[in-house]
Amino acid sequence: MGRFWTFLTYVHSAAGPTVMLLYPLYASVMAIESPSKLDDEQWLAYWILYSFITLVEILLQPILEWIPIWYSVKLAIVAWLVLPQFRGAAFIYEKVVRERVIKKYGAISSHVHKDKSPNGKSNGKSKGKKKFVDFITPKKGEHEAY
Repeated sequence: MGRFWTFLTYVHSAAGPTVMLLYPLYASVMAIESPSKLDDEQWLAYWILYSFITLVEILLQPILEWIPIWYSVKLAIVAWLVLPQFRGAAFIYEKVVRERVIKKYGAISSHVHKDKSPNGKSNGKSKGKKKFVDFITPKKGEHEAY
């Protein structure tokens, strides 16, 4: 019976990195390569939520050390976020994160079109933003050197 528990401990230890990092990394690469935007939303939402969970875990580390089942609970939550049957990350993003962002900052489309005048020309308010975007966006032919 001791070897069985040792085996389960190793499986449990390997399940965390596999479920939380390896599979999501693989699925994220596949999502980037696919033409569908639906899987992109799932994996971007997953990485946002995983980063948030990690940040909370870092901040609450002294408290979480006293909860013996924390790792198992975290593994179950992340499995729900990751598994394609549930699409938990996209669900949480749509129901919680997106609603809070829209409440705080308004609809995204209104920000995109706010800097344009009715005739479709820029009114100059986003000039600094445009310069920054132009600075970080590679020009044609720049990426060919790599």
